[in-house]
Amino acid sequence: MFHERRTPRQWASERLERLEDRLERLEDLSIMKVVPSALTLLGLCAGMTAIRLVLTEHWKGAVIAIFCAMVFDMLDGRAARWLGADSRFGAQLDSLADLVSFGVAPTVIVYTWSLWAMGEAGWIAAVIFCACSAIRLARFNIQAARDEGASHSFPYFTGLPTPAAACVMLLPLLLGFEFGPGFFRDPIFSMVLIAFTSVMMVSRVPTPSLKHTELSPQAWIAIAIFASVLIPFAIYLPWATFIIGICVYLAAIPFVIVKLNGELAEQRAKP
Repeated sequence: MFHERRTPRQWASERLERLEDRLERLEDLSIMKVVPSALTLLGLCAGMTAIRLVLTEHWKGAVIAIFCAMVFDMLDGRAARWLGADSRFGAQLDSLADLVSFGVAPTVIVYTWSLWAMGEAGWIAAVIFCACSAIRLARFNIQAARDEGASHSFPYFTGLPTPAAACVMLLPLLLGFEFGPGFFRDPIFSMVLIAFTSVMMVSRVPTPSLKHTELSPQAWIAIAIFASVLIPFAIYLPWATFIIGICVYLAAIPFVIVKLNGELAEQRAKP
Protein backbone atom coordinates (compact mmCIF):
# COMPACT_ATOMS: atom_id res chain seq x y z
CA MET A 1 0.00 0.00 0.00
CA PHE A 2 1.18 3.47 -0.79
CA HIS A 3 0.82 6.23 1.77
CA GLU A 4 -0.90 9.33 0.56
CA ARG A 5 1.63 12.09 0.15
CA ARG A 6 0.88 15.22 2.16
CA THR A 7 1.47 18.67 0.91
CA PRO A 8 3.61 21.03 2.99
CA ARG A 9 0.44 22.93 3.92
CA GLN A 10 -1.26 19.75 5.24
CA TRP A 11 1.85 18.76 7.13
CA ALA A 12 2.07 22.22 8.75
CA SER A 13 -1.64 22.09 9.66
CA GLU A 14 -1.24 18.72 11.40
CA ARG A 15 1.79 19.94 13.31
CA LEU A 16 -0.15 23.01 14.45
CA GLU A 17 -3.05 20.87 15.67
CA ARG A 18 -0.68 18.67 17.65
CA LEU A 19 0.96 21.73 19.17
CA GLU A 20 -2.44 23.13 20.19
CA ASP A 21 -3.34 19.81 21.84
CA ARG A 22 -0.12 19.88 23.84
CA LEU A 23 -0.73 23.47 24.91
CA GLU A 24 -4.22 22.55 26.13
CA ARG A 25 -2.75 19.72 28.18
CA LEU A 26 -0.18 22.09 29.67
CA GLU A 27 -2.97 24.52 30.58
CA ASP A 28 -4.74 21.71 32.46
CA LEU A 29 -1.52 21.13 34.42
CA SER A 30 -0.78 24.80 35.04
CA ILE A 31 0.21 25.96 38.51
CA MET A 32 -3.03 27.97 38.76
CA LYS A 33 -5.07 24.76 38.57
CA VAL A 34 -2.88 23.00 41.14
CA VAL A 35 -2.93 25.69 43.87
CA PRO A 36 -6.47 25.02 45.23
CA SER A 37 -5.91 21.25 45.39
CA ALA A 38 -2.52 21.81 47.03
CA LEU A 39 -4.21 23.92 49.74
CA THR A 40 -6.81 21.19 50.22
CA LEU A 41 -4.06 18.59 50.66
CA LEU A 42 -2.30 20.84 53.17
CA GLY A 43 -5.54 20.91 55.16
CA LEU A 44 -5.67 17.13 55.00
CA CYS A 45 -2.06 16.95 56.22
CA ALA A 46 -2.94 19.28 59.10
CA GLY A 47 -5.82 17.00 60.10
CA MET A 48 -3.60 13.93 60.02
CA THR A 49 -0.95 15.80 62.02
CA ALA A 50 -3.57 16.57 64.66
CA ILE A 51 -4.23 12.83 65.03
CA ARG A 52 -0.51 12.11 65.40
CA LEU A 53 -0.09 14.86 68.01
CA VAL A 54 -3.05 13.75 70.11
CA LEU A 55 -1.76 10.17 70.18
CA THR A 56 1.26 11.54 72.04
CA GLU A 57 -1.01 13.76 74.20
CA HIS A 58 0.13 17.04 72.66
CA TRP A 59 -3.37 18.47 73.12
CA LYS A 60 -2.67 22.08 72.26
CA GLY A 61 -0.68 21.16 69.18
CA ALA A 62 -3.54 18.94 67.98
CA VAL A 63 -6.09 21.72 68.41
CA ILE A 64 -3.83 24.19 66.60
CA ALA A 65 -3.45 21.70 63.74
CA ILE A 66 -7.26 21.51 63.40
CA PHE A 67 -7.50 25.30 63.24
CA CYS A 68 -4.75 25.31 60.60
CA ALA A 69 -6.85 22.83 58.61
CA MET A 70 -9.75 25.28 58.86
CA VAL A 71 -7.59 28.07 57.48
CA PHE A 72 -6.58 25.92 54.51
CA ASP A 73 -10.24 24.94 54.03
CA MET A 74 -11.20 28.60 53.76
CA LEU A 75 -8.33 29.39 51.40
CA ASP A 76 -8.76 26.54 48.91
CA GLY A 77 -12.29 27.50 47.87
CA ARG A 78 -11.40 31.17 47.54
CA ALA A 79 -8.27 30.31 45.54
CA ALA A 80 -10.33 28.14 43.19
CA ARG A 81 -12.77 30.99 42.55
CA TRP A 82 -10.08 33.65 42.15
CA LEU A 83 -8.03 31.51 39.77
CA GLY A 84 -11.00 30.11 37.88
CA ALA A 85 -9.92 26.60 38.86
CA ASP A 86 -13.25 25.18 40.10
CA SER A 87 -13.56 21.52 39.20
CA ARG A 88 -15.46 18.40 40.22
CA PHE A 89 -12.19 16.79 41.21
CA GLY A 90 -11.41 19.68 43.56
CA ALA A 91 -14.88 19.54 45.12
CA GLN A 92 -14.62 15.81 45.82
CA LEU A 93 -11.07 16.14 47.16
CA ASP A 94 -12.21 18.95 49.45
CA SER A 95 -15.00 16.79 50.91
CA LEU A 96 -12.67 13.86 51.54
CA ALA A 97 -10.14 16.15 53.24
CA ASP A 98 -12.91 17.70 55.35
CA LEU A 99 -14.08 14.27 56.49
CA VAL A 100 -10.59 13.53 57.80
CA SER A 101 -9.78 16.98 59.24
CA PHE A 102 -13.21 17.85 60.70
CA GLY A 103 -14.80 14.43 61.13
CA VAL A 104 -12.17 11.86 62.05
CA ALA A 105 -9.47 14.04 63.65
CA PRO A 106 -11.73 15.93 66.14
CA THR A 107 -13.35 12.62 67.08
CA VAL A 108 -9.98 11.03 67.88
CA ILE A 109 -8.99 14.13 69.87
CA VAL A 110 -12.15 14.21 71.98
CA TYR A 111 -12.14 10.43 72.43
CA THR A 112 -8.60 10.45 73.82
CA TRP A 113 -9.39 13.59 75.89
CA SER A 114 -12.44 12.22 77.73
CA LEU A 115 -14.72 9.79 75.87
CA TRP A 116 -12.42 6.80 76.46
CA ALA A 117 -13.57 6.83 80.11
CA MET A 118 -17.07 5.78 79.01
CA GLY A 119 -15.85 2.62 77.29
CA GLU A 120 -18.03 1.32 74.47
CA ALA A 121 -20.56 4.13 74.87
CA GLY A 122 -17.85 6.72 74.27
CA TRP A 123 -16.63 4.91 71.15
CA ILE A 124 -20.18 4.62 69.77
CA ALA A 125 -20.65 8.37 70.27
CA ALA A 126 -17.40 9.02 68.40
CA VAL A 127 -18.49 6.79 65.50
CA ILE A 128 -21.88 8.53 65.32
CA PHE A 129 -20.18 11.92 64.98
CA CYS A 130 -18.01 10.62 62.11
CA ALA A 131 -21.05 9.13 60.37
CA CYS A 132 -23.01 12.39 60.67
CA SER A 133 -20.00 14.29 59.29
CA ALA A 134 -19.97 12.03 56.23
CA ILE A 135 -23.74 12.47 55.74
CA ARG A 136 -23.40 16.25 56.05
CA LEU A 137 -20.63 16.39 53.44
CA ALA A 138 -22.48 14.08 51.04
CA ARG A 139 -25.58 16.28 51.27
CA PHE A 140 -23.46 19.38 50.71
CA ASN A 141 -22.02 17.86 47.51
CA ILE A 142 -25.48 17.01 46.21
CA GLN A 143 -26.77 20.52 46.95
CA ALA A 144 -23.74 22.07 45.25
CA ALA A 145 -24.27 19.91 42.15
CA ARG A 146 -27.91 21.01 42.00
CA ASP A 147 -27.10 24.67 42.76
CA GLU A 148 -29.18 24.39 45.93
CA GLY A 149 -26.45 25.36 48.38
CA ALA A 150 -25.66 28.68 50.02
CA SER A 151 -25.44 31.67 47.67
CA HIS A 152 -25.51 35.47 47.83
CA SER A 153 -29.29 35.39 47.43
CA PHE A 154 -29.62 32.63 50.08
CA PRO A 155 -26.68 33.02 52.50
CA TYR A 156 -27.50 30.00 54.66
CA PHE A 157 -26.19 26.48 54.99
CA THR A 158 -28.54 23.58 55.62
CA GLY A 159 -27.39 22.13 58.92
CA LEU A 160 -24.19 22.82 60.82
CA PRO A 161 -21.07 22.78 58.56
CA THR A 162 -18.45 20.22 59.50
CA PRO A 163 -15.74 22.81 60.35
CA ALA A 164 -18.15 24.54 62.74
CA ALA A 165 -19.11 21.17 64.23
CA ALA A 166 -15.41 20.41 64.76
CA CYS A 167 -15.00 23.72 66.60
CA VAL A 168 -17.90 22.91 68.92
CA MET A 169 -16.44 19.44 69.50
CA LEU A 170 -13.17 21.02 70.60
CA LEU A 171 -14.84 23.31 73.16
CA PRO A 172 -14.03 20.99 76.11
CA LEU A 173 -10.33 21.21 75.27
CA LEU A 174 -10.41 24.97 74.73
CA LEU A 175 -12.22 25.50 78.03
CA GLY A 176 -9.78 23.14 79.72
CA PHE A 177 -6.79 25.08 78.34
CA GLU A 178 -8.26 28.36 79.57
CA PHE A 179 -9.75 27.38 82.95
CA GLY A 180 -8.13 24.04 83.76
CA PRO A 181 -9.41 20.53 82.88
CA GLY A 182 -11.65 19.69 85.85
CA PHE A 183 -15.27 19.50 84.72
CA PHE A 184 -14.33 20.06 81.08
CA ARG A 185 -12.70 16.63 80.95
CA ASP A 186 -15.92 14.97 82.06
CA PRO A 187 -17.05 12.61 79.26
CA ILE A 188 -20.70 13.54 79.85
CA PHE A 189 -19.92 17.10 78.75
CA SER A 190 -18.32 15.80 75.55
CA MET A 191 -21.26 13.44 74.96
CA VAL A 192 -23.71 16.34 75.14
CA LEU A 193 -21.70 18.29 72.57
CA ILE A 194 -21.46 15.24 70.28
CA ALA A 195 -25.23 14.75 70.45
CA PHE A 196 -25.82 18.43 69.67
CA THR A 197 -23.36 18.68 66.78
CA SER A 198 -24.39 15.34 65.25
CA VAL A 199 -28.07 16.29 65.19
CA MET A 200 -27.29 19.78 63.90
CA MET A 201 -25.14 18.48 61.03
CA VAL A 202 -27.84 16.21 59.61
CA SER A 203 -30.72 18.59 60.42
CA ARG A 204 -32.26 21.14 58.08
CA VAL A 205 -31.69 24.01 60.49
CA PRO A 206 -30.34 27.07 58.62
CA THR A 207 -26.93 28.26 59.76
CA PRO A 208 -25.05 31.39 58.64
CA SER A 209 -22.76 31.22 55.61
CA LEU A 210 -20.25 33.98 56.24
CA LYS A 211 -18.70 33.96 52.76
CA HIS A 212 -22.10 34.47 51.07
CA THR A 213 -23.40 37.14 53.45
CA GLU A 214 -23.72 40.53 51.76
CA LEU A 215 -22.73 43.39 54.05
CA SER A 216 -22.97 47.13 53.71
CA PRO A 217 -19.81 49.30 53.61
CA GLN A 218 -20.57 50.45 57.17
CA ALA A 219 -20.71 46.84 58.31
CA TRP A 220 -17.34 46.11 56.69
CA ILE A 221 -15.84 49.11 58.49
CA ALA A 222 -17.23 47.85 61.80
CA ILE A 223 -15.83 44.38 61.10
CA ALA A 224 -12.41 45.84 60.28
CA ILE A 225 -12.38 47.79 63.55
CA PHE A 226 -13.52 44.73 65.48
CA ALA A 227 -10.83 42.59 63.83
CA SER A 228 -8.11 45.12 64.65
CA VAL A 229 -9.17 44.93 68.31
CA LEU A 230 -9.55 41.15 68.24
CA ILE A 231 -6.11 40.35 66.80
CA PRO A 232 -4.16 41.37 69.94
CA PHE A 233 -6.54 39.31 72.07
CA ALA A 234 -6.07 36.33 69.74
CA ILE A 235 -2.30 36.63 70.19
CA TYR A 236 -2.26 36.98 73.97
CA LEU A 237 -5.46 35.05 74.82
CA PRO A 238 -5.88 32.57 71.95
CA TRP A 239 -8.05 30.01 73.75
CA ALA A 240 -10.42 32.61 75.17
CA THR A 241 -10.70 34.23 71.73
CA PHE A 242 -11.59 30.91 70.09
CA ILE A 243 -14.16 30.17 72.81
CA ILE A 244 -15.83 33.56 72.35
CA GLY A 245 -15.85 33.16 68.56
CA ILE A 246 -17.51 29.74 68.75
CA CYS A 247 -20.10 30.99 71.25
CA VAL A 248 -20.91 34.02 69.08
CA TYR A 249 -21.39 31.76 66.05
CA LEU A 250 -23.73 29.44 67.96
CA ALA A 251 -25.65 32.42 69.37
CA ALA A 252 -26.20 33.71 65.82
CA ILE A 253 -28.04 30.54 64.72
CA PRO A 254 -31.39 31.39 66.45
CA PHE A 255 -31.31 34.86 64.86
CA VAL A 256 -30.70 33.28 61.45
CA ILE A 257 -33.70 30.99 61.96
CA VAL A 258 -35.94 33.91 62.91
CA LYS A 259 -34.70 36.02 60.00
CA LEU A 260 -35.19 33.24 57.45
CA ASN A 261 -38.67 32.44 58.73
CA GLY A 262 -39.53 36.14 58.39
CA GLU A 263 -38.25 36.24 54.81
CA LEU A 264 -40.24 33.12 53.90
CA ALA A 265 -43.37 34.59 55.50
CA GLU A 266 -42.97 37.77 53.43
CA GLN A 267 -42.60 35.72 50.24
CA ARG A 268 -45.77 33.75 51.02
CA ALA A 269 -47.66 36.97 51.73
CA LYS A 270 -46.82 38.42 48.32
CA PRO A 271 -49.60 37.97 45.71
